[in-house]
Amino acid sequence: MTVQQIMTRHVITVKMDDSLLEVKELFNKHKFHHLMVTDSGRLVGVVSDRDLLKNISPFIDGLSERPADAATLRRRVHQMMTRTPVSIRPETLVSDAAALMIEHSVTCLPVINAHSRLVGIITCRDLLRTIVSSAATGALVSSLNPPTVRHP
Repeated sequence: MTVQQIMTRHVITVKMDDSLLEVKELFNKHKFHHLMVTDSGRLVGVVSDRDLLKNISPFIDGLSERPADAATLRRRVHQMMTRTPVSIRPETLVSDAAALMIEHSVTCLPVINAHSRLVGIITCRDLLRTIVSSAATGALVSSLNPPTVRHP
C-alpha cells in the first residue's frame, strides 16, 4: 500500500511571514497538529502545535497576560518553523513512511510531488486508521500472528 492511498489531501498551509497569532487561530479552529509552510506552492517548512507552544508566552489568554506576552504572537512563522522537514513522495510505501517517522522522531510527513509541490500529509493518525482498517478486514492479523512452528 502506498502513502497516496491513505494520506490526507486537504492540508492547511501558511506562509513564512504569517504571524503566530494566525497560526494559533488555525490550530484552534481546525483541531489538528501540523501546518505546512509553503512559498509559491513549494514546501519550505513545517510548524507543529508544539512549536507554537514553545514560541509564545504561556500567559497568552490568561488573566496575567501582559503586552510583552501578546507581542510573542506577532512573531513570524519563519522564525520558528522546521526548515528541513522530512518529506516523502506519494508512491512511498506506508511501511517505509512509518519507518521514517520513527527514525526521525516526527509525527507527520509532508507528501510532495516531483516538483516539490505539497500534495498531502501523512500523520500518525493516518497510520493508525490504516492499521485499524486492515485489522478489521483481517489483512493485518496474519502478519501479526506468524504461524507456530512445532518440533517433534
